Amino acid sequence: MADSPGVIARPPLLYLAGLVCFLVVDWIWAMPIGTRRATLLPGLALAAVGVGNAIWGRRTMQAAGTNIDPTLPAKAIVTSGPFRFSRNPLYVSLTLLYLGLALAFNSWWGLVALVPILVTMHRGVVLREERYLENKFGDSYRQYRSNVRRYL
Repeated sequence: MADSPGVIARPPLLYLAGLVCFLVVDWIWAMPIGTRRATLLPGLALAAVGVGNAIWGRRTMQAAGTNIDPTLPAKAIVTSGPFRFSRNPLYVSLTLLYLGLALAFNSWWGLVALVPILVTMHRGVVLREERYLENKFGDSYRQYRSNVRRYL
């Protein structure tokens, strides 16, 4: 067995696919959430929080000397930075960015498309990573898992 969690796809690609799908559907059949004025600034703010948190999480992983790409081997369990609050802060960041873009584009389709993205992320990425990390790091990962929430 390869030293990787065997995720079904790189998470940014899953979110990007959902973004492209909802934009295409929205172009064909627009379903605005509200007025552009009401959704644009909150959407951009949410997207900015997502990007900022992603930068923090990425830098924390780099400082710990482990791979960010989930298709590559994990070299360490990261428990500092945003990983003190969530075991998956980069995935929370992607979700915040995506939600922010759905609001900024003012489309209910963005929220509809988020449902299969989240199910795919949970089953095809997160649960596989958890199984892999537990097998690789044993008790140290189980201890971390018992002290830090999966998402928020």
